Amino acid sequence: MTASPSPDSSVDLVTLGQRLRHLRRTRGMTLDQLSEAVGRAPSQLSLIENGKREPKLSVLQAIAAALGVPMQDLLRPEAPSRRAGLEIELTHLQKNAAYAALGLPVVKGGRRLPPDALESLIGLHRELNRVLTEQSATPEVARRANAQLRVEMRQRNNYFAEIEEAANKILLSVRHTTGPLSQRGILDVAAQVGFSLHYVNDLPSSTRSVTDLKNRRIYLPQVASGKGHDPRGVVLQTLGHFVLGHNDPADYGDFLRQRVEVNYFAAALLMPERFAVDFLTEAKADRALAIDDFRDAFGVSYETAAHRFTNLATQHFGIPVHFARVHESGIVYKAYENDNVRFPSDVTGAIEGQPVCRKWASRTVFEAEDPYSSFYQFTDTTAGTYWCTVHVESTRSGEFSVTVGTPYEHARWFRGGDTASRTVSNCPDPDCCRRPPSDLVGRWSGNAWPSARVHSHLLAALPPGTFPGVDNRDVYDFLERRS
Repeated sequence: MTASPSPDSSVDLVTLGQRLRHLRRTRGMTLDQLSEAVGRAPSQLSLIENGKREPKLSVLQAIAAALGVPMQDLLRPEAPSRRAGLEIELTHLQKNAAYAALGLPVVKGGRRLPPDALESLIGLHRELNRVLTEQSATPEVARRANAQLRVEMRQRNNYFAEIEEAANKILLSVRHTTGPLSQRGILDVAAQVGFSLHYVNDLPSSTRSVTDLKNRRIYLPQVASGKGHDPRGVVLQTLGHFVLGHNDPADYGDFLRQRVEVNYFAAALLMPERFAVDFLTEAKADRALAIDDFRDAFGVSYETAAHRFTNLATQHFGIPVHFARVHESGIVYKAYENDNVRFPSDVTGAIEGQPVCRKWASRTVFEAEDPYSSFYQFTDTTAGTYWCTVHVESTRSGEFSVTVGTPYEHARWFRGGDTASRTVSNCPDPDCCRRPPSDLVGRWSGNAWPSARVHSHLLAALPPGTFPGVDNRDVYDFLERRS
């Protein structure tokens, strides 16, 4: 004899029990009366009402008939009342592993629990979950969010038409008609968006700018930070949040997405699409595309020019590209591709924090006789042959290579596309560049004990708060002083 089918496994037993109790009480029935009507012990029905037992379909049918309602009324996913909804939420919250780990007793959410106590318990649980979620925003969370964002960027060839349109509207509104955006133009843009700019010497150390929304002021440092940030870009990135309609980031993924969008917006103003495309079109016709020239024509940093090139290269010229910012140690800090180059990645799909092949141009440039001059290289990889142009920049954190690359067949459009420099990379085969030669292994295996330099930025938990890494106390104290 087979058992009667059970309710759909997607039915929440706690909600089912609350609906049963609500309908029973609405009809003025006691548990004893209902048990007599359905032929089940009151204790069994009590377990069902408390969400501790999954009833058989035949029992549900009998209960529905006894209560005079369609069985579907018992199986609805919504709580029967606001109070019942809070009791359901409390039950689920107390089942969380995080709460169980505290060793605290379970509080029953029945009628004897006053409404204000129930509300308070729910609030405490929600805050506990929020704090624990923020604390668990580990590098893995960041890497997963970054990996997902990179997939979205690849799907649209790193071209954001809606941001280009927003930037173009701003440029038209300030009557910008040609070439790079000047400092005067940036002041006009700020005024157009409804903000005034104020340069101060006491910005909180965790910020690059602070915006006073009450008085529509943007506070900026009197002196550039020295970390490679273009002061014009900082202003335009800040304005971008308001032009693009950003709200407080909901999570770290949202924070990253907003950062990508405002960086794009700033670049689209500093290097307007129409003028940038005209410049690149002429260079391509001369087979002389060069990030250096692109940078110099618009007076921006090399990295900004490289990023902007990836925005436009595929969309306007059909040239697939990849971009990478790699530390002298070989670790990837930033990367993007839509040309199928195979960046190293971890199990989450994240590229950041991974070591690139020693044969790639991003690393061989550091071994060049003059790494600070224009550097070009072809690299034969397991995914095909790629041409790259690389620029090295020095920062307080060491030297970084900024690479823009493209498949072999597109190299002809670039200055340096005829380079004779060529390497072969067989990564991820460990014999390519990661496994030491056998003679060295024989001499040194078991006789070496290195003390590792830990990349702490890749291990530390992300700072909590709406805007990761920003100390709100410092920000509010600053605004209070300036108000």
